[in-house]
Amino acid sequence: MDTLQTPQVRVPGETPESTQPELNATATANQNSTEVEMGGTQDTRQPELEPAQEYPTLPDVQGELEPPVPAKKTGFNFLDFLTSPIVEIIVGKDDNETVMTAHQSLLVEAPLLAESVKKFEALGPRRISLPEEDVDAFGCFLQFQYTRDYTVTQTETPGETDEDKSGDELLRHARIYTLAEKLGLPTLQRIAHSKIHKVKSSPHAELSYARYVYSHTPAADTTIRKPVATYWANQSHVLRQEVGDDFKDLCIEVPEFSFDVLTIILDRKLKNGPADEIKGSARKRRRDI
Repeated sequence: MDTLQTPQVRVPGETPESTQPELNATATANQNSTEVEMGGTQDTRQPELEPAQEYPTLPDVQGELEPPVPAKKTGFNFLDFLTSPIVEIIVGKDDNETVMTAHQSLLVEAPLLAESVKKFEALGPRRISLPEEDVDAFGCFLQFQYTRDYTVTQTETPGETDEDKSGDELLRHARIYTLAEKLGLPTLQRIAHSKIHKVKSSPHAELSYARYVYSHTPAADTTIRKPVATYWANQSHVLRQEVGDDFKDLCIEVPEFSFDVLTIILDRKLKNGPADEIKGSARKRRRDI
């Protein structure tokens, strides 16, 4: 099996024949990578010098030139993860248990998984067990690691207008958001949150989504909680007609949700001023003299 040749910088003055292998290697790598283009794909021919001008000539140091400093990485390096060991990840439990595999160099970008990788023995199995994680969400995480994006369905397209009546799509994005928070990947969190706001959903879907968010995120995470509370503060007078009993159950089951919604409503009334000024006591107690 031929060894993959490392892409080389094309130095001015080289013949096309001497640089052809490097060009081929670079072209192959560039077809599968988002990295900055290497020198082999750039036109390094110097312009012809005008006779009236004098330019300092470069000494003949071919082969002694140090490789250029690479640009700051904006993503993963395709060759880096291709040469990385394969890790087996067991996600879920019982009937939902699923075995996945991924390149180790991509897994260690997540601090939580990097800690597990550090515990691998030199000659032991490379295996991580995550029985409590959602299989679908973890699969989307791996898709994001390889492509820097993910899709929750095969038919997902920009501008999708189909209504999510059951709440499944909202919940899938929400699970990815909470998984990203646990793994320590804020970029994936932002992508999941942006996809949440593109979903056209029904009142029942929004109710399921609100219950999940307030049950699986910390109180300090206002990024995802505040839009939920604001939505229900603005629409509860209408939505409760469709999901009245379920809305009441949610308010009782998750007091933090009730408090956040009520706080937004009261703050708004305080800002707008009371509708009627109440003078004196609205309630008097009988006194016996």
